[in-house]
This record gives sequence, C-alpha cells and structure tokens, in this order.
Amino acid sequence: MESIIKQNTLMLAPLAGYSDLPLREVAKSFGADITVSEMISSHALAFKNKKTLKMLEKSPLETPFALQIAGNDFEIIERAVKFLNTYKAEIQILDFNCGCPAPKVSSSGSGSALLKDLNKLVKILQIIAKNTEIPFLSVKVRLGFDKKIPLEIAHALNDAPIHYAVVHGRTKTDGYKKDRIDYEAIRLMKQALNVPLIANGEITSAKKSAEVLHYTGADGVMIGRAAVEKPWIFAQIKENTQEENVELRGRVALEHFDRTIAFRGDYGAIIFRKNLHAYSKGLKGSSEFRNRVNGISNPALMREAIVEFFDSAVFEG
Repeated sequence: MESIIKQNTLMLAPLAGYSDLPLREVAKSFGADITVSEMISSHALAFKNKKTLKMLEKSPLETPFALQIAGNDFEIIERAVKFLNTYKAEIQILDFNCGCPAPKVSSSGSGSALLKDLNKLVKILQIIAKNTEIPFLSVKVRLGFDKKIPLEIAHALNDAPIHYAVVHGRTKTDGYKKDRIDYEAIRLMKQALNVPLIANGEITSAKKSAEVLHYTGADGVMIGRAAVEKPWIFAQIKENTQEENVELRGRVALEHFDRTIAFRGDYGAIIFRKNLHAYSKGLKGSSEFRNRVNGISNPALMREAIVEFFDSAVFEG
C-alpha cells in the first residue's frame, strides 16, 4: 500500500475543544494535507454516546481525514474499532493517542500514561490493526511519561502495525513548556523508526517549520495551537512567507464563525468566543473585544461585533 505521508506533509493537530469540523475546514482551505478529529474516548464510541457521534462528522473537504481515539481497555477498544468500521467510507486514518498529558486522561491509564507500558501500547495497536477496516493506522506519542525514552518508544513502535507516527517533542510531565521542546530526541526517533515520522511541538511559523524539518529529518509537521491563532499558517509554510495582515484575520474569523454557526446552530456563538480570543491576539483593543464577545450569545450580534472590531483593528506596537 502506498504511504499516505508525502514529503513535507502538513497536519492539523487534534485539539480538544478546538479542532472541530469548522476549524478543520478552514485549515484545509489553507492547505493542511491531513486533518485530525478531536480525541474521542473509545469507551464513548463503544457505547455510542450521542454527543460523541457528532464528533465523527467530517467535511467533504477533509480527505484524507484522521479520527483519533484514546483508551486502554483491550475489549472496549476492540468494540470501538468495530463500531468505527461502519464509518470506514469517511475515515481514511485511525489515529491512536498516546500523547495526551491531561490528568483526566493519563490518570485513567490512557493517553501519555501508556508510554509507561510500551508492551501494552504495542498490543493495543495490534488489536486495532486486527479489527479495523480503515485503511491506515497511526499513533501519536510524546517522548516519554516522566523521563525521555525516545529510542525505546521508536523500537517498540517498530513492532507495531502502524503506517506513521506523530511525535510531540516533550514528555508528559513537560506539559507545554516552551523550553522543554526537544527536537534532537525527535531526530533520534526518526533515524530509528521504520515508518514516516511527523514532528509536533512549538511549530509557529513557516521559518520554524523549515528549521524543524531540516534538523529532524521528519516527513512532515503537525501544528496545533499556532493553527488556532492563524489557520493560514499552512499556506504560509507552502508559500514560504511570514506575511500577516489584519484584513486576513478578520476575513478568516468571519468565515470560521459562519461555518461554526452552520455546524452547531446558535450555540456556536458561545463556543466561538475562545476562537475570537485567539484571532484578536496581538491587536489593539483585543482585551476590550474579548470582554465584549464574552457577553454575547446571539449569532447576529456576535457577527456584528466581529465585523466592527476587525474593520478598524491594527497590530499592537
């Protein structure tokens, strides 16, 4: 089977509360090659939780599309995977999360906690591969739980039936501290892995993406938080430009808002407040704007506020 990972593949990271269908559509419109769903509990899938089923929806723009699941119970994961087979026409990649540092995930033995038991991690990936009808299987890992074990993880993954791995360059206990990012460890894993590697962590510009790809030898990059603030980062990387302008921010914020209301209904206005916090970052009057939209729940009024703010906004400094 031909690899789904091409040279310099650009991926939108799975981000709880952010990487829903509307953001993924926007990222895709700016050149993201692969989009990934928010992390979904295998338990919720196994028991067909109604709210979870909404998270399975994808846009026609999203091909290839990766669905990310998490869990640690063999039987529950098997049930979840078999249920997902009914969506196999929509999902091209099944991604297994072994990197989430959130306490509610890792304390239950899922996410990054599995990096403490690599044998169990490999067995789970083997169970998924045995039961899935989705074409590609991937895994997202960190460098370890409370200490870095990049080569041990790489050698373990070489025993797993995966098509590629995404590596976040910190341990679980490092959280998201900027100074803890370790591209050298990602480089070592790339050299040891038998499958393509996607580098993840602190990739915030076209320049940074080029540096990380060159240094680590990675086959691509995954971008999360920077893509929430500027989903056009994928176009910047492909066009090798750093250009920013307020007009673009306003246009994308409005388009993203409209997609969110179409997808979620009026409640989308409340959900979108946090996105407006990101889009307005670094602009004069952003604090007042955030306070204003935090009090708006009507979509028409929210739209008016967005247009009004970005029509006259300028960068700070």
